[in-house]
Amino acid sequence: MSPGMQRVRIGLTGLAFVFLAVMLAMVFTRQPSVEEPITANLLEQQRTGQPSVGSPAEPETSPAEPLAELGVAPGKAETNTAAPDAQPVVEPPQD
Repeated sequence: MSPGMQRVRIGLTGLAFVFLAVMLAMVFTRQPSVEEPITANLLEQQRTGQPSVGSPAEPETSPAEPLAELGVAPGKAETNTAAPDAQPVVEPPQD
């Protein structure tokens, strides 16, 4: 076997080992107690589109601009305009 092919084989073996290690870690750290058990009633509710009994209710009103409320994006354009009587500051020329 050529040295190049051996390096590829070792690399793929290492990648497979890391993949399996991550999958095993996910299996052992997952908390199945927070998931609903799968029952016949749950499957029927999913088919018909009916919400489950213990599902959280939708919020009654959604904010008009959620990003602006978080301070991530500016609000509406009409609230960001400068006052109409504001004059630009002009520096006097230096001699």
